[in-house]
Amino acid sequence: MAKISFFIGIVGNIISLLVFTSPIKTFWKVVKRKSTENYKGAPYITTLLSTSLWAFYGLLKPDILVVTVNGAGAIFQLTYVTLFLMYAPKDKKIKTAKLVAILNAGFLGVVIAITLLAMHGSLQTTFVGVLCAALTIGMYAAPLSAMKRVMRTKSVQYMPFFLSFFLFLNGGVWSVYAVLVKDYYIGVPNVVGFVLGSAQLILYIIYRNKSAAMIEEKGPVHIEAKEGVEMPAKGDNDEEAGNLKSRSLAEGKAKSLPKPSVERQHSLQKLTKTLSIGAYELLQHSSWANDAV
Repeated sequence: MAKISFFIGIVGNIISLLVFTSPIKTFWKVVKRKSTENYKGAPYITTLLSTSLWAFYGLLKPDILVVTVNGAGAIFQLTYVTLFLMYAPKDKKIKTAKLVAILNAGFLGVVIAITLLAMHGSLQTTFVGVLCAALTIGMYAAPLSAMKRVMRTKSVQYMPFFLSFFLFLNGGVWSVYAVLVKDYYIGVPNVVGFVLGSAQLILYIIYRNKSAAMIEEKGPVHIEAKEGVEMPAKGDNDEEAGNLKSRSLAEGKAKSLPKPSVERQHSLQKLTKTLSIGAYELLQHSSWANDAV
């Protein structure tokens, strides 16, 4: 049983590390452009707090797998937060620094001090475990707004498949690990994550074809406008298309290759977008941050 739980824990570590390293591409762009642009620092700050608390919990228990993956995660998040502070504009930098001071220094420091100075034995793991579980459940529950949007618009455009899949996978693996090692503080929040991830995948299956059919029938402009995204007027597009066509005819290019269907174009755009952005860029759309456990 110990060997099985260790193996499952290793699998969970690998999945979590993949999630932790996914923002590298994002911050490589930040460093190259010397700007955080429209990215938000809150997801990295809250994930830093979460991984730090879980690493502390792993030390108290003790659980080497929980310590290693969350210790590594905390290092990654600290690096991301540092880079964010370096390249953020002044007003955003001040707000981010205040949030770091409150959560990652103040709150975390108070929790550690109270745990070590005022508590003893199993009470320490209970106190920290409850905090970790509550924070993780809150972060797992964040995609509920995205699920509501999917049901309202009947479109999965703003609920990326891979984000839902990793929520499902991460929650499932750590739930199994929690059962094997009999740790309810790890188990409860990850069961919640597994259930929510499953629900998102079900919604994706239900509305995936409806999204494609809606785009085929009404066009991508209708979908975007329904979500409140400002799009060019249809007449402007027609006029611009007419101008382009006229120029092409003038240049002797009246014939062109057949264009793929709207559905195929939309599928290709979704695939390209998903493969070109990391998990944390997806996170910016869903306001969700994932924990290791």
